[in-house]
Amino acid sequence: MVAAGKWNRVILRKICELVNYGYTASAKSEPVGPKFLRITDIVPSRIDWSTVPHCEISEKNLSRYLLKEGDIVIARTGATTGYAKQIKDEHQAVFASYLVRIRVNPKYDSRYVGFVVESDEYKRFIQLNLGGSAQPNANAQILTSFPISLPPLTTQRKIAAILSTYDDLIENNTRRIKILEDMAQTLYREWFVHFRFPGHENVRMVESPLGLIPQGWEVKQLSEMCHVLMGLSPKSEFYNETGEGLPFHQGVTDFGERFPTDRVYCTVQKRIAEVGDILFSVRAPVGRINVANKKIVIGRGLSAIRSKSGDQAFILQQLKDKFQEEDTMGSGTIFNAITKADLLGVQLLKPTQSIITKFEEATEPSSLELANLTIKNANLRQTRNLLLPKLISGEIDVSELDIDTDPKVIQL
Repeated sequence: MVAAGKWNRVILRKICELVNYGYTASAKSEPVGPKFLRITDIVPSRIDWSTVPHCEISEKNLSRYLLKEGDIVIARTGATTGYAKQIKDEHQAVFASYLVRIRVNPKYDSRYVGFVVESDEYKRFIQLNLGGSAQPNANAQILTSFPISLPPLTTQRKIAAILSTYDDLIENNTRRIKILEDMAQTLYREWFVHFRFPGHENVRMVESPLGLIPQGWEVKQLSEMCHVLMGLSPKSEFYNETGEGLPFHQGVTDFGERFPTDRVYCTVQKRIAEVGDILFSVRAPVGRINVANKKIVIGRGLSAIRSKSGDQAFILQQLKDKFQEEDTMGSGTIFNAITKADLLGVQLLKPTQSIITKFEEATEPSSLELANLTIKNANLRQTRNLLLPKLISGEIDVSELDIDTDPKVIQL
């Protein structure tokens, strides 16, 4: 056994077989070419591949920039310089120019290195070594200058296996969250798009500004059904990542399946979204939606929407259906941003209250389960993040543990 104090400590680039900058292209929402991974896609707690755009690229460049399982991509500019993600599944994807990709030499465990590079310790190191310019940035030399502790390969694999079990549990919960979200949206479309709601056989259809709707239902502007609060961004000097003040969300960077992940905080509390408010993106990508699960400060990229009648679940699903294609509304016109007047003028369907109440009751159990799964994921991430530095420093010795390190057969 090699004691932790005698672990090799080497500069990150020394264990990389490849280090390169990303590809310069315009992101496209249309599925033309491979996925185009950007900084905004790697900052959240997990990469949501369903929201990653595409790009056009030649076959020659595709082979050069194609991401492989085990690759690590790191943000090299902006406030999130040093944020990183390891690619854990094969995707037809390339990475954008503001990212640096490293590929670990096969002599080392890429999963272990990935956990180290995703750690807070790595982020702190990069932040301390940034240049003094107003716009933070780091080149590949800085991003790969981190001194990484390297235990024996078998220990690297054991540490990676332990941490991977947390990620696997989180991913399983995330898949369940997605299923619950899809179930709620499917029920909404069944009742309020296809009009196969309870008792629909006995209701006549009548003309409306939105086409044929059941008799007794109405078309209202969002302003008539909801309160809307537009965000306002305080000066950056009031932001921090140490938990002072309330969580601050400027836009969709930290959006999750339903609830945002808190990363940045703000000590100036001006525009506050309350628990349960629908967080609606008013800047590109317009129409992306989350829900506030605590009080948060919202910046100019978001609005907070609250039903006047308390039918928040119904309003949430109606907005998700109306804005299922990002950056479009109404006739399909592309929007890079929308104003409060635009948002207030959105036409919504208002069924009879009895039908809305039935929908709210039908979706409440899945909403509660979804919230519980989100809490479980937050606790799993916290436990993993507390455990990680103890493992990679050798404070917790796993060298003698009998752990199956094959990533294909690790059991949860």
